[in-house]
Amino acid sequence: MSQDEWQPDAQSQEPGAGGRPARKKKAEFSKTVASLVTGEADAHEVMARDEEKVEASQPKPVFATAVDAFLTNFLGDAPQWFTGAVIACLIINPILLAQAGPFVAGWAIIVEFIACLAMALKCYPLQSGGLIAFEAVLLGLTNPNTVYHEVHSNFPVIMLLMFMVAAIHFEREFLMFAFTKIMVKIKHKGRLSLTFCFMGAVLSAFLDALTVTAVVITVATGFYAIFHRVANGLSHDNTDHDHEEDGSLSEKAALDLNNFRGFLRNLMMHTSVGTALGGVMTLVGEPQNLIVGETMGWHFGEFFMRMLPVTAPVFVCGLATCLFVEWKGVMGYGVKMPESVREVLERAERFQGKSRTPTVYSRLVVQGIGAILLICALAFHVAEVGLIGLGLLVILTAVNGVIKEGQIGHAFEEALPFTALLCVFFTVIGVIHDQHLFAPIIHLVLGFEGKGQLEAFYWANGSLSAISDNVFVAGTYISEAKKAFDEGLITRDQFEKIAVAINVGTNIPSVATPNGQAAFLFLLTSGLAPLIKLGYGQMVKLALPYTVVLSVVGWLGVKFLL
Repeated sequence: MSQDEWQPDAQSQEPGAGGRPARKKKAEFSKTVASLVTGEADAHEVMARDEEKVEASQPKPVFATAVDAFLTNFLGDAPQWFTGAVIACLIINPILLAQAGPFVAGWAIIVEFIACLAMALKCYPLQSGGLIAFEAVLLGLTNPNTVYHEVHSNFPVIMLLMFMVAAIHFEREFLMFAFTKIMVKIKHKGRLSLTFCFMGAVLSAFLDALTVTAVVITVATGFYAIFHRVANGLSHDNTDHDHEEDGSLSEKAALDLNNFRGFLRNLMMHTSVGTALGGVMTLVGEPQNLIVGETMGWHFGEFFMRMLPVTAPVFVCGLATCLFVEWKGVMGYGVKMPESVREVLERAERFQGKSRTPTVYSRLVVQGIGAILLICALAFHVAEVGLIGLGLLVILTAVNGVIKEGQIGHAFEEALPFTALLCVFFTVIGVIHDQHLFAPIIHLVLGFEGKGQLEAFYWANGSLSAISDNVFVAGTYISEAKKAFDEGLITRDQFEKIAVAINVGTNIPSVATPNGQAAFLFLLTSGLAPLIKLGYGQMVKLALPYTVVLSVVGWLGVKFLL
């Protein structure tokens, strides 16, 4: 498809109603200045006349009271019903605490926070969820010391978000180069989806799932931006274009852009599920794996072999599910890349190949070497993930000549809002901890014996991880299991099988919701999500086939293969 077909017509490029008043005001201002300079008008008269015009152009006061103004400003452009719901929750929670007690009020806080996450596309959950979480502290459902302890315990994850995601920002040129080759060469949607899912799994087995997700978000945002520029009649390498605004699109361009959004939603979900498939397998795949492995005294190889009877069938069935949903086009999958998009990406790839200078090739080589060093450093766990990211950030910026503070600052824009949200989430975890909200379920699970106990641990960890932090859930349950072992209530063999059930349970059924996996939540609250219209409900829907298949296969593995 030629670029001319994407060029908006002349009428669409004319300034709208917002442009004409601006020109009119500019003309009036010029006349006023001319009058003053030539002495044709008295300065006081001109200024008085201009003030009258300004007053006449100002909107009349709408708010009768300060309360109306406050309510209008509260949560900005969020839907009014959601704003009212947040205010209602803030009013109801103290009443619920007084009438029903802290246990019920604590569960209400959890439900309300999840509802705020579900509205992420309309209102970033940091504000709405943060107000509810801080109210929980004020009500005494948790305390600042507990929140600080939770944040301190998860400081490696916070460092990862701050520094590793920023380092990936300076790898984007190489990542776009590599992934564009993949997108252009693999034209079959099923094979492409399987490739992304498999890559997500393999990389997450050695890297952190958040790192892998950050890589794919960077790549998908780059693809979206390229096509969005062309669809708006611009060159694919126009860096001044705002790809968050659709502007004037032809009907054909709007349709192709909408289909491309669906295509990217599919790929992002396949990759995100892939991070769970690979992350459950190894000691370094997920943070909760380290907790389980350290408690059991398992090294990297032993951890892998202990998990293999359950994780191998889950992995194979996960890849099979990827192919099936693309083949049948169920639950929103099966959206193919429009031909116009493929032509744009191929054209961009050819153009970039011809226009690369020695300086560009030098950057690509440095970033490629950086990617290899990153994989090796993470695979051998030479340092905390965040410190590795900081080291990579320093090396890439220094060698590639990025030395201005403003250039470096952009790299932190994507991750820091999510880092703040994660700290707010730890406040909710503090409520769960201080009010012992999971205690009844823990006691119920420990009441089972034999295979039934393994199944109970699996489902309890899976269901609670879907609404809470899987690191917290895994840590809580493995501690309780170790306590039972130390007291002689279970054998060593049973203890080891329980550890497998806990680890698989926190990693696999938790793909059901964005708050069940940190990588999913990162994707939901990223800048990419609103671009491709990926909301909470959409993620739950797209994850559903995987949730059902992987949860059942994991359960059967725990029941029959341990």
